[in-house]
Amino acid sequence: MTNPVDKAAKAHERLADSAEVLEDSAVQQTDSADRRTDLAGDRTVLAAERTYAAWVRTALAALASGIGARALLAHLVPVWLIGLTGTILIAFAGFCLIAAVWRDLRSGTWPVDTVRLPKWLLIAVNAFLLLVCAAAMVGLWAS
Repeated sequence: MTNPVDKAAKAHERLADSAEVLEDSAVQQTDSADRRTDLAGDRTVLAAERTYAAWVRTALAALASGIGARALLAHLVPVWLIGLTGTILIAFAGFCLIAAVWRDLRSGTWPVDTVRLPKWLLIAVNAFLLLVCAAAMVGLWAS
């Protein structure tokens, strides 16, 4: 027969080992939760940047299509229809540029440690592109 003191010592040792395993597991779970939170913040930032880029990409495609409408549709449709098509596409490009900034500035809360482009830079770049749209519109109807 085994000594009751030895049994108690072994049980105490197993309990201590089990407590160490549980403590390590709790630390791993905390690290995992922190990592998931960081990754979720990164996904939020990347999704907002992709959305902004999609708006600007759509605007640039519409602007190029509006400018190219005259060359593509020449001798196929009446001149007034070419002007109307180009105007609609360029106006849509302007709308997309405004929506890009509006959407980016109103995208909700961002993680605290996130580095973002300054608001003034987004507004300045999109304002310049809006001026390009206006110049394209004038060029479309002037010549």
